Amino acid sequence: MRIEGTGALVAGGASGLGAATARLLHERGAEVVIADLNPDKGEALAAELGERARFVEANVTEPGPVEAAVEAAAEAEGGLRISVCCAGIGWAQRTAGKHGPHDLEAFTNVIGVNLIGTFNVLRLGAAAMVENEPDAGGERGVCVNTASIAAFDGQIGQVAYSASKGGIAGLTLPAARDLAGRGVRVVTIAPGTFDTPLLAALPQEARDQLGAQVPFPSRLGDPAEFAALACHVAENPMLNGETIRLDGALRMPPR
Repeated sequence: MRIEGTGALVAGGASGLGAATARLLHERGAEVVIADLNPDKGEALAAELGERARFVEANVTEPGPVEAAVEAAAEAEGGLRISVCCAGIGWAQRTAGKHGPHDLEAFTNVIGVNLIGTFNVLRLGAAAMVENEPDAGGERGVCVNTASIAAFDGQIGQVAYSASKGGIAGLTLPAARDLAGRGVRVVTIAPGTFDTPLLAALPQEARDQLGAQVPFPSRLGDPAEFAALACHVAENPMLNGETIRLDGALRMPPR
């Protein structure tokens, strides 16, 4: 998949992994639509990138706003060819503890944003891509999802988060098989501990400790490294139906 001149959608693109991905796609010549709930950060990033970048306010769990973002990205000359979903939230609570059972509303909310929101972006993005003219290799588009190594190594208190990210990993292969006949690929990236706004709130000592747990390189991941992999996925047509761990060989302990 050629990045230059294509339409790209980055959901959850106003900060963290999504912002880094939007920047690199734009740098590589894509027309980028940043979809996010935060208009201040989203508009600021679009203004920073300038020409070939725009912001669309969207909640990934709602069909209408995501459809609007997809339509905006599809206005590019070659149509929407690259969709990356980085939107997600976290929650920490044990299944049952001294304060009672896990909050069901919180569990439902995490599943709703992380899993259902990701599928919403995937289904609508893919539906637009299948209308594209195929390139020389028969490809019409690629959808990149964001899971987490918590999908495989969930820690104490991560039951909701791990379930949501495990669902994303689980849908990757069947979605890729669904779309194979139309020339649309589906790939998921499962990052480890990355230097995102969520971890930025932690004290530096805690951040250093998290980084030291990574075998090599022993540090937090840089969002630019996630972006680089997302772009490589777009460009490498043989990557399909796979969940790729991006974690420096980290395997999370129980706590």
